[in-house]
Amino acid sequence: TVLMCRGKATQDFKGPDCRFVNFKKGEAVYVYYKLIGKSIELWAGSVGSDFGYFPKDLLEINHNYSNEELELPTDVSLICY
Repeated sequence: TVLMCRGKATQDFKGPDCRFVNFKKGEAVYVYYKLIGKSIELWAGSVGSDFGYFPKDLLEINHNYSNEELELPTDVSLICY
């Protein structure tokens, strides 16, 4: 897994289920995947030790680590335990 970029949350986010990562405005979010498909554009990344999806529109990118973008179809999903 390649770290693509880092950003700052522009507002609080609480996901609808365990596949999503929650964050507060101003927290650093690290992006690993950009998901493409029918739904709103979701990215997958981490906040602290938590990993999950979040809407890309809630992130202000402030550092790019890789020029390569890894895009996955949205039917690839995390499993909730």
